[in-house]
Amino acid sequence: MSVDGFIPQIWTARLLAALQKALVFGQANVVNRDYQGEISQKGDTVNIGGIGAITVKTYTKNTDIDAPEDLADDMTALVIDQADYFNFQVDDIDARQAAVRLVDAAMTDAAYRMRDKADRFIALRIIADGTAANTTATDAYVQLVELGVQLDEADVPTAGRYAVVPPAFHGLLLQDDRFVASGALPADQRLLNGQIGEAAGFAILKSNNARDDATPAVPHVIAGHPMAVSYAEQINKVEAFRPEARFADAVKGLHLYGAKVVRPAAVLYLPL
Repeated sequence: MSVDGFIPQIWTARLLAALQKALVFGQANVVNRDYQGEISQKGDTVNIGGIGAITVKTYTKNTDIDAPEDLADDMTALVIDQADYFNFQVDDIDARQAAVRLVDAAMTDAAYRMRDKADRFIALRIIADGTAANTTATDAYVQLVELGVQLDEADVPTAGRYAVVPPAFHGLLLQDDRFVASGALPADQRLLNGQIGEAAGFAILKSNNARDDATPAVPHVIAGHPMAVSYAEQINKVEAFRPEARFADAVKGLHLYGAKVVRPAAVLYLPL
């Protein structure tokens, strides 16, 4: 392999595609990417504009209406506060003797490692800034039902709701006829993005990443609507180079990202 043959645009596209395909919390049916914007460095801010609630008043016949109210500026900021990188090399001797494409395999692994770290970051942001679930049920299926009721009471749209569950919770659902009879997907139909079925009005996905740093042994169920969380990312740089003191080809890359819970009532977390 020669550095002269390295095409940054091709490698960058391959890495970003791997991140998007493998993410659970970062995929489009869990978070929204409406404010991806142009990200160039850590610390960049994506400003999300909005307006305050409009007041609806009662009209009385033959009576002057109030003066028009000013629109309130309701801005929130999504800060790109995360920056991860990889940096690896393949010795010329290894590259010559290996039967596989070492750089390609290493890039694939780098994409997975970055995906996993960003995935966990989004889950932790939801646990920190979302809404605690209001349920006392111990039955897994009933817990999902009560999560749905809480979202209903918060006027969260029913179409597009998801629930990300840990493996043990999924195991409980598989023992429940209410899930197995109508919600579980056959093994050959399960998606690479973690979706395993439907239950209680939710698309069910499975992930082991919803764990609070303070209590890593306690998994969480995350349930909500994609409108609740905005996520933005960019593979900022991917560069090939020849280390000055080595006979090797090296590749390094930088991943910038950030997430913001913009509608806390639309995403719930339930520690198990």
